[in-house]
Amino acid sequence: QVPLVESGGGLVVAGGSLRLSCMFVGRTFNHFVMEWYRQAPGQQREAVATVTPGSSTNYADSVKGRFTISRDDAKRMVYLEMNSLKPEDSGVYYCKAYDYRTGGPDYWGQGTQVTVSS
Repeated sequence: QVPLVESGGGLVVAGGSLRLSCMFVGRTFNHFVMEWYRQAPGQQREAVATVTPGSSTNYADSVKGRFTISRDDAKRMVYLEMNSLKPEDSGVYYCKAYDYRTGGPDYWGQGTQVTVSS
């Protein structure tokens, strides 16, 4: 089991910024690919951003240029810096981890709510 604890969600006006944090409670953080997903009401959960153990990153087209994912291996933390937020960015944001050596299982956090008002 790899507990993941998200924080940093909240209510923000469109155009504003938020920073989400995910704490990894485990011993081998540097083996894990870390991802952020989000889910809006009535919609499927979608991948937002990925950071590998080597700090390579990938983003959904909808957030490129606005969101930045990063990791701090020493602190076992992963962050999602969200700028120029839009109402369509609203949803529950989840942190996900999986060991790149095995490809799974997936571990999920409990989620944190992000609401962007227009």
